[in-house]
Amino acid sequence: MALLRRFNTIRSLYQTLGMHQSSSFLSRSYSTGFSNVSQFYGQGVTSCLYKTQTNALPWTCRNTLTLRSTMAAELLIFLNDKKSLSTQAPTQTRKVGAQISMTSPGFVYEPYALREPIPFWKRYFTRTGWRQTKEDIKSELKSAYAIAKLRKTGYSKQKFYKEAVELYKEISTLIANGDKTSLRKAVTENMFSALKNEIKQRESIWSKVYWELVEPIVKIRTLRARLIGVDKNDLNKAFIQLTLEFLTKEKFEAYDSKGAVVAGDKTKEVLVRSIWVFEKSLFHSGSHWRLCGRIKV
Repeated sequence: MALLRRFNTIRSLYQTLGMHQSSSFLSRSYSTGFSNVSQFYGQGVTSCLYKTQTNALPWTCRNTLTLRSTMAAELLIFLNDKKSLSTQAPTQTRKVGAQISMTSPGFVYEPYALREPIPFWKRYFTRTGWRQTKEDIKSELKSAYAIAKLRKTGYSKQKFYKEAVELYKEISTLIANGDKTSLRKAVTENMFSALKNEIKQRESIWSKVYWELVEPIVKIRTLRARLIGVDKNDLNKAFIQLTLEFLTKEKFEAYDSKGAVVAGDKTKEVLVRSIWVFEKSLFHSGSHWRLCGRIKV
């Protein structure tokens, strides 16, 4: 009996030691998983590209990608918000009493860049193609996350597109008329400085210009959405930037000091493609959309 009790005691100690080692391993795995969070998404996509299921596209690993995409979207935007906070100092602020209110980050975060289409075989059977596919997926996840945050504030794409077209028309008219006073309210501080210089240069060449938007516009679509975090401890304190593409028909004519036409023809419609970036604060009451940048096509 004494031998049996000793055996049971040794077995209990062994089980306790095993549980302790197991819990230590789990805690190490948990901490390691978060310390390597910046590598999570890249590894996940790479494994998907190599381990696809039958009849599945190279980047759609069905249930695996669904879980990873959801987690990656949250992790990527959190990391990017922290990075933008540490690497980009706010440049546009306004004093309100004894406090300083941030009115705009003062830059376009991850400006949209046009990419040449990649052939099917190169996208799915070369490292360069895989790399671009991974970057495209990351960009789409960031946009989806930003739009999801914006929807919580009552965002409607149809309603915003109407507002964006009105802003496009209003700002373009103010630029054509050289109305700097009204223009200041519709754009960010940095954008106002750029447009003011643009108007000054134009007025040195042309005395007056005529501009007209032919409505309805041909096409409008969202190219990119990005969040810019302000407080690393509160992800709701952020600015959102939406990059829109406008395809419009416009009329233009320029005159010299004597009223003679020196450029353009207001009787003809010209097809114009423009890419504008609109910005809005998600944490200021009464905030409205403003133009914060234009991307050259």
